Amino acid sequence: MAGHSKWANIQHRKGRQDEKRGRIWTRIIREIMVAARQGGGDLDANPRLRLAVEKAKAANMPADNIKRNIDKATGNLEGVVYEEIRYEGYGIGGAAIIVDTMTDNRVRTVAEVRHAFNKHGGNMGTEGSVAFQFKHQGQLIFAPGTNEDQVMEIALEAGAEDVITDEEGAIEVLTAPGDFEAVKNALQAAGLTPEMAEVTMRAENTIALEGDDAERMQKLLDVLEDLDDVQNVYHNAEL
Repeated sequence: MAGHSKWANIQHRKGRQDEKRGRIWTRIIREIMVAARQGGGDLDANPRLRLAVEKAKAANMPADNIKRNIDKATGNLEGVVYEEIRYEGYGIGGAAIIVDTMTDNRVRTVAEVRHAFNKHGGNMGTEGSVAFQFKHQGQLIFAPGTNEDQVMEIALEAGAEDVITDEEGAIEVLTAPGDFEAVKNALQAAGLTPEMAEVTMRAENTIALEGDDAERMQKLLDVLEDLDDVQNVYHNAEL
């Protein structure tokens, strides 16, 4: 099915992530530790840990660092215990925002998140206030020019839920979270490498923001993403 343009937003987001590459390791380490603590240190039996280790390798994290943090999480080494907490709120123009954190001090984290919302034109909501506007999904994005028929055939056969092509020709493959790995592996085995591949909270509908509103929203998102305890920020704004 056809969809509106997301390619510019995706490229913008990738650029922002590249600018913050220095903080990527910290977030990946926390993800590894939480995944290992919840599901054990066996990569074969723990899909969430497998994905976290893949991210670590893609970010050029040494194998010793990966193993040490798995050992900390599974009790073989002493380490910090992190808990996952999700916050929800509204940004500029009523745009919905979800902030996923991992923290060893929830009092500090909620204060920092609330301060960021309040200072930059947003406001925190209660649990469930915006989450219904998002769906937990696997998402793979292919650049314009990728063979759409090939992507669609392989993705759907491997268990994808939908394949969407936007007006610029970028292809978005959507999966259930549990099917993400199988679909990604099938596409990569066929030589189809996505620009972005992740299990995410995908907005069901988007809000277009332009000019000053877009700049203010980007500032709010940047401040939230720069908080030490924040792992991911999801939103439904098209900037």
